[in-house]
Amino acid sequence: MSEPDATDGPPPFEDAFSSDDVEQRIYGTILQTREPTTASAIADSADCDPKTARKYLGWFDDLGIVTRHDGHPATYERNDAYFEWRRINQLAADHSVEDLQDRVRELTTRITEYEETYDAASPAAVDAVAAAEGSDERTIDDVYSDLGDWATARQDRDRYERARQQRTGGEREQASG
Repeated sequence: MSEPDATDGPPPFEDAFSSDDVEQRIYGTILQTREPTTASAIADSADCDPKTARKYLGWFDDLGIVTRHDGHPATYERNDAYFEWRRINQLAADHSVEDLQDRVRELTTRITEYEETYDAASPAAVDAVAAAEGSDERTIDDVYSDLGDWATARQDRDRYERARQQRTGGEREQASG
């Protein structure tokens, strides 16, 4: 029996982008960046020259992928709104209006069940400790799990509804054109 090839499987996390070209390494670094970061720090993470990083960061800024913050030195951060827009566009492209409507209905039902269970309009309005202490069925971990699922369902419903509206708007334009 032979040893598995060392190149099988994903690369180690610390070198996740080492085999990619420099553009992909910079893009990957931006995806992991959570706060404004200098081009030099991004270049260090992407293992490239700072001048090259600035070139690609300027291009990513033009595309809306990053936000550039002027200063000395300038810093860059991931533009979460861009990625949200991409996700909604992808949902609209991948699903029919009917599928999107069904998913919105499903999520609305789940949200309504949580609202009734916790007698609250949103997960933020629930005191998790009090809810767990006042229940014979739910532990504090169950409550926190419910609150996380509830918050995710609300975010997903918003995305699916925006994708549905995008699809129905596009279909109306095609019908009238």
